[in-house]
Amino acid sequence: MNRLRPLVAALSATLLLSTVGACGADGGDDPANVSAKTAALGTLTPGVIKVAVQPYAPYTSVQGDKIVGLDGDILNQVAERLGLKVEPQVTDFAGMLAGVQSRRVDITIGGVAWSADRQKQGLFTDPPYYSPPAMAVRDGRTYRTVDDLEGRDLGTVEGYVWVKSIQSVPGAELHAYPDANGVFDDLGAGRVDVGFLDPLIIIAAQKERPDLRISTQYLTPPSAAEVEAKPAYAYFQPYQTGFYLPKKAGKLEKAISAEIDRMYENGEMSGLVEKYGGDPKQFLVPTADVAAARRGVDRPRDWTPPSVGE
Repeated sequence: MNRLRPLVAALSATLLLSTVGACGADGGDDPANVSAKTAALGTLTPGVIKVAVQPYAPYTSVQGDKIVGLDGDILNQVAERLGLKVEPQVTDFAGMLAGVQSRRVDITIGGVAWSADRQKQGLFTDPPYYSPPAMAVRDGRTYRTVDDLEGRDLGTVEGYVWVKSIQSVPGAELHAYPDANGVFDDLGAGRVDVGFLDPLIIIAAQKERPDLRISTQYLTPPSAAEVEAKPAYAYFQPYQTGFYLPKKAGKLEKAISAEIDRMYENGEMSGLVEKYGGDPKQFLVPTADVAAARRGVDRPRDWTPPSVGE
């Protein structure tokens, strides 16, 4: 999750899910009338998909017993078609990863970034969307490339991977905050020129806090040569998200990936991205490196990432 959140999961986070028992097929909360097709998906409890999730609106929030937000809406549609009841388990980001890797839940969602290291410990679905390099910018200012950021005051949240990117920009000054509100407050006050946050967070802030007078802009990704010269610039590139499952959940992963691909094809994914203020051309069109990163790793060598097309 990445999203872009800290990439290190603390061991103590496993305690956050310790009350969630690993239920098998003989669990006492099996829903009635589960079809053989649904049962064959191999969820911990037949007919139920246990989801570790962190409140992170507008991507994921839990309202009662329902997950809402972009990722929540996608999963809810997929689960309905697979005959699964969604059961959220609220934790933090480290707990999300730990819950999947120890198979105490069936899946985690919420902009989890695919990485070669993470896929060694779990399974990723096809990308439900690709997260573009978004910037919160004060109205009237325009920044297009990394060169435009040189010498600027740049803000992000402590622990987010953009910290490393910002530190590599010549002359730029890093302003790191405990949460996104700090970024927005200083951006509105003129103490920061650009804030790096997840795009839907910025779009939501524009609507909820018009007094800030900010806009959402998308950085032109640095070239391969720029990234080679400064590896931390890789975090200024789009990243592919995925729903993350335990290693033994192969049937479930394939079924979910098939539904995600179908939602690209029938326009549903575009509709959901637009519902939360996103641009499908920014969120649903992969860059060339998406396929290259996964082919021969956790996807066939001829794999084509889902896309709505140019």
